Amino acid sequence: MVARPAEDEAVLVCLAALEASLAGSGSPPPSFADVPPRTLEAALDALARRRGAQALPLITALAEGRGTKEARKAARRVLYRLQQSGVALPRPAPKPVVERRPEQALRAWVSAVDGSGSRAVWILFEGAFGGLALCALIVNDQAGVLEAAGGAISKKRLESELRALRRSQKLPWVELPPARAKALVAEALALHARLGSEPPAEFSPWQRFFADVDDLASPGPPREPEPAGGDDPALLDHCRELLGLPELASWFLDPNELQSAALELLQARESRLVLSDQQKAEREAAIVERVVEAAFTPEARRLWARRLSEMAWIFDATGRERETRICRATSHALEDPERAPRHLPFARGLAERGLAFASEVALGRLSAAEVSRAPRKP
Repeated sequence: MVARPAEDEAVLVCLAALEASLAGSGSPPPSFADVPPRTLEAALDALARRRGAQALPLITALAEGRGTKEARKAARRVLYRLQQSGVALPRPAPKPVVERRPEQALRAWVSAVDGSGSRAVWILFEGAFGGLALCALIVNDQAGVLEAAGGAISKKRLESELRALRRSQKLPWVELPPARAKALVAEALALHARLGSEPPAEFSPWQRFFADVDDLASPGPPREPEPAGGDDPALLDHCRELLGLPELASWFLDPNELQSAALELLQARESRLVLSDQQKAEREAAIVERVVEAAFTPEARRLWARRLSEMAWIFDATGRERETRICRATSHALEDPERAPRHLPFARGLAERGLAFASEVALGRLSAAEVSRAPRKP
């Protein structure tokens, strides 16, 4: 393309700028936003004639995105004419359609612990090619992974699901570091290994996301340093109040394991023997005490202490300081081998509530399955 005489001066100015850029003057190549496309095209033609193959990188850079749309078109026309004249143009290195990246957990949420030791765990993963996938699990502290679901999800859908979840669920949900959520799942998988059981088949697609979790020991909730001198002893005077919280409404000893004690309790209440109120109360208290002693084995104490510790973390994350402190103090008391569970109002409350449900089962007012605390799918 040849410029008209009136354009010669503008073409020469543009050509000088191109030459300076090509010579590596230290300044970035101009964008030519203010240069008419016809002038730029003529200057590029002149540059190609002068510099030959040396000019190709600069012309190609202009054609592939540097500058305005019109500048790109002008550079592409020059490249086309060069190719038609037999000049071999450099081929850009092919770029991958999608770059593969390591899969990683981005965010995570957990629910509070219910009376059977189950809780929900949601983990948002970023896949190898950038897509998002939500892993939704129910894990149990006695049985491992009970339920697995989830799949690909968009950010908009995720936020919608979280809003709906918080509105519909009775138990509180909190966000936590993804590494800790993965450790909770790893703990459930380790439990399967100890029990000789397998997670549900629906968990298989998610198995690889937890292959990098090395420590399968109990992750435990984040623990704050204990106060100097230990917990305030007065907190244990209020530990039974925890059972009045909505979050702990499902916490009680399994009624199906208390049937004989419940029958004994019913018989004591219906006895025709003339007993004073104090004697009746002492008889019932003795039954409860035996239930507590039998139920709170060292393993059971660790189990209930862990649940309380998890709930302390949940309460702390939701800004409930009093409940947090009582939960922690009660958890520490259950872990203390020197403290008898029968002297802990919380343990007695779990037993009394379980006996009450067991009595309802014995009287035919409730089904055993309805109040069972055995782990089961929701």
